[in-house]
Amino acid sequence: MSAGPLAALSGAGAAAFAAMPGPQRAAALLLLLGEAEGAPIWQLLEEEEVKKVSHAMVQLGSLEAETVEKLIIDFVSRLSSGGGITSNFERTESLLLKIFPSEQVSSIMAEIKGASGKRVWASIAQIDPEILASFLRNEYPQTVAVVLSKVRADYAAKVLTILPEEFAIDVLNRMLRMETVQKEALRHIEETLRVEFVSTIAQTTRRDAHELMADVFNAFDRQTEGRFLAALDQGNRGAAKRIRELMFTFEDLLKLDPGSVQTLMRKVDNETLCRALKGADERVRGFFMGQMSTRAAKNLTDEMGSIGPIRLKDVDEAQAKMTELAKDLADKGEIMIAKNSAEEELVY
Repeated sequence: MSAGPLAALSGAGAAAFAAMPGPQRAAALLLLLGEAEGAPIWQLLEEEEVKKVSHAMVQLGSLEAETVEKLIIDFVSRLSSGGGITSNFERTESLLLKIFPSEQVSSIMAEIKGASGKRVWASIAQIDPEILASFLRNEYPQTVAVVLSKVRADYAAKVLTILPEEFAIDVLNRMLRMETVQKEALRHIEETLRVEFVSTIAQTTRRDAHELMADVFNAFDRQTEGRFLAALDQGNRGAAKRIRELMFTFEDLLKLDPGSVQTLMRKVDNETLCRALKGADERVRGFFMGQMSTRAAKNLTDEMGSIGPIRLKDVDEAQAKMTELAKDLADKGEIMIAKNSAEEELVY
């Protein structure tokens, strides 16, 4: 293993980390992510990989806090600075032929090729309709008709509204008259989309590693977040700065417009709001109470006083719950969340 960002770090934790094999590092990271955050990763693993990581997890035992810090710092740094890789059908086949008998490779690749069409259409529906429309406006109307007949109806409708009106009407007429598309013609369209469109878009729209890590850091409690960011500052100051800029925190709720604040406060339960504001500063309290009636604000103040001292952990949990609720509401289009940049807004 190369020294990388851990070169300046030493101690028993660094030594223990250096001795950890890959499966144990993966197991430790998945344990840190927990059930909810780790589930999507588990689902992407092959059965043998699940067994290997599970076996490593059983053998992991106890890890010192310093070892866990080294693991997180190394992981974030590698994601921040690492490059990507590109592959395709032919490259994969060539690699397999060097390892397995040709008959076995032919069987494997035939199965993959048969399933690739379904994956192409599933991938298309995940891409911004504006991007697909921009790509399709240079294609033959008949080709566009075939493509839009293979995707979800609501997605096809969005693309059609973006295309030039005359072109879109031509496509609609062809979709109405369309008969069964020959297998070879459909396979050619699928292959063209896969090679020239889906794979290219997937690479250019791949989520930035810093954004992924910002989500991970958002899930940490306040003390863990601060400890890891401070440690990351020592090994990769640029990555730490970028992660801080992208993190969505409880304080970012102050950027919500009045309508979004009202929606959030209608959805959050009173106990969570009370605990979240109990540990907030006066500026944050004033912001939320300014959206309430005088009577409601007084009742909330009285309730905060009546619960007495509470643990910082409880405050963190309540604030995290409100933050996650805000993200969920934004996902559903019920509120608008502003990015850290004052000039940009993004619906999560």
